[in-house]
Amino acid sequence: MSNSEFFDPAANRGRNEIEEKPEGPGGMHRNFNLVVDNVPYVVAARTYEFNGETRWLVSVNGNDAHVFTWDSDLKRLKAIDDQASTLPDNLEEAISAKLRRSS
Repeated sequence: MSNSEFFDPAANRGRNEIEEKPEGPGGMHRNFNLVVDNVPYVVAARTYEFNGETRWLVSVNGNDAHVFTWDSDLKRLKAIDDQASTLPDNLEEAISAKLRRSS
């Protein structure tokens, strides 16, 4: 799967269920829709390994991806990249919950 296919929000438009693709060189891929605070979002996520830890690369509405990793204090996945502050807190929590339910 190319990056353009991974980050194409139109690829999942109109779907509410999680679409999973098997792990391969790019890890597990998950695409899903969320509605948070009455705002619809299209999310594309894939796993990758970093220093023996599984992380998620998450794109929202086809924008640049955010890096999510497990935060043991919060007991959920948390965005840790430089642009993480641009994600609304409620959206970050909803993405974390959806990815954990589908794991």
